[in-house]
Amino acid sequence: MTETIVVTSGKGGVGKTTTSASLATGLAQRGRKVAVIDFDVGLRNLDLIMGCERRVVYDFVNVIHQEATLRQALIRDKRHETLHVLAASQTRDKEALTRDGVQRVLEELAAEGFDYIVCDSPAGIEKGAFLAMYFADRALVVVNPEVSSVRDSDRILGLLASKTRKAESGEGGVPAHLLLTRYNPVRVEAGQMLGIRDVEEVLGLPVVGVIPEHESVLMASNQGVPVILDEGSQAGQAYADAIARLLGEERPLRFTEAPRKGLFKRMFGS
Repeated sequence: MTETIVVTSGKGGVGKTTTSASLATGLAQRGRKVAVIDFDVGLRNLDLIMGCERRVVYDFVNVIHQEATLRQALIRDKRHETLHVLAASQTRDKEALTRDGVQRVLEELAAEGFDYIVCDSPAGIEKGAFLAMYFADRALVVVNPEVSSVRDSDRILGLLASKTRKAESGEGGVPAHLLLTRYNPVRVEAGQMLGIRDVEEVLGLPVVGVIPEHESVLMASNQGVPVILDEGSQAGQAYADAIARLLGEERPLRFTEAPRKGLFKRMFGS
């Protein structure tokens, strides 16, 4: 049975597309058949991070408006045969998305035997973001350890609970998981960032993963490679841990403690 997961947030620039790419890739690494869809019409970025931007001929909007078939628009990932990308349009506006059209595309993907559909949502609560979450079975809410990001994510949790198909059908809304990104334990200790427990307490949910602030994330994005494929990086390992937890496995949280200074450094401050 197909499961649709929306990757969403209230604030832009928190790492949704990076997360969508790594989530989809990580699921494909485990043998699942996965489609990842870019809902950010007009600001297409997912294909860049997935390294397939030159192969985009037809996009999500073309399929919605029946200007191309789903099979024509889906781009198979070069690294994983079971992973496919459906890019957003750069030339249309967000009004080109329709609820009926999105539903039809999701139903076609389910009929094609996809195990997971990952919806990369735009930030905020405009039409693309609403449609990305409306049909979701689960949500991954991406939040930075900052007050503004946490506050905006609280609003997204409210929408997931009240403005989705699951909410309208009386199922209690879309179950949500928190993913904390750009986490820096040194800055947390210095009082410059919120800690994990602070975020969990405000939003009322436990984190499913904590992605450390690390240069490997930017490097991977610039190279068109999902950071989860960088197995030597802390960020890549943390994404793999988060996916394992989403699938019901138990993994300890890593990379959440500031490194301890040795005796010499504590004495001489260097």
